[in-house]
Amino acid sequence: MKLRTLSYETILWPAKGEFRISRSALSAFPVVQVSISEAGAIGRSECRPYARYNETPETVSAQIEDIRSEIEGGLSIEELQIRMPAGAARNALDCALWDLAAKKSGKPISELLDLPVPSARKTAFTLSIDTPSKMAAAAVDAAVFSILKVKIGGNDGITACEAILNARPDAQLIVDANEALTPNGLEKLCGISLAANIALVEQPYAAGTDLMGLFSEAGPKICADESLHTSQDLEKLRLAGYRAVNVKLDKTGGLTEALKTMRQARIMGFEVMAGCMVGSSLAMAPMTVLESFADYIDLDGPLLLSEDVPNPIKYNGEVLLPPGQALWG
Repeated sequence: MKLRTLSYETILWPAKGEFRISRSALSAFPVVQVSISEAGAIGRSECRPYARYNETPETVSAQIEDIRSEIEGGLSIEELQIRMPAGAARNALDCALWDLAAKKSGKPISELLDLPVPSARKTAFTLSIDTPSKMAAAAVDAAVFSILKVKIGGNDGITACEAILNARPDAQLIVDANEALTPNGLEKLCGISLAANIALVEQPYAAGTDLMGLFSEAGPKICADESLHTSQDLEKLRLAGYRAVNVKLDKTGGLTEALKTMRQARIMGFEVMAGCMVGSSLAMAPMTVLESFADYIDLDGPLLLSEDVPNPIKYNGEVLLPPGQALWG
């Protein structure tokens, strides 16, 4: 029996300029948006298929289509966690079902999950890879942001970090290597002037690398990104030497597992970043519900796009304001 109607489409969000990380350079970001309708209410969501995890809009759409009959037949959020693996497709369905639950009940997601009402929080702002002088200039242009997430493409990115810190000695850096550093490069990064301003070094080595003995506990915390997907990864990451984790909805497979992962990470003593793939305000909104678990907020995706969805998230300088229920939740 069909209780719901499921629809989805691929949308291409244009970037503000070219966005460069260690493994790619993009001028637009393909996303898949999902809508689930039931009893006059509509739940919406957005996911970002990510090539690093062998995802494309086509493969994600195929995964969603494969489970259409079950979703339309009333599959629960709990059942979804068993029926689909973690990833962008499950994220889209999980978040759409949570939005649908909120719309049907007339209650915000935070109340449904028995969580604190989301607060306004500072977000990091991302600087993509460029020459050291251009990255330093971009850091100055982003003077309103006290936390800068700096993309580097390898050991040569250390010079860019130095240039940024010299231009913005007031800033705190999250250095995101996207698996591109060497142990020697990490040692040099932690030894630069103003290295005390580096809060985290994100995924310096390839996922699966054991970090023990490769860095000093006294330096910046090493944060897992590509190495972390779900709560099941946390124990091995702790043993490998990671002391912080970047939780993203497209990796955990939705809000349900993201909440579980962030709760467990805090219990285990990790610092937690609420992160994102680049996407619209619709993709950011579910993670704002979990801000109380996060030491760092990195939800600047809409600021990197030249377009956004209706009823977008508002940013007061570096402060992200909780989204309205007209957007999501």
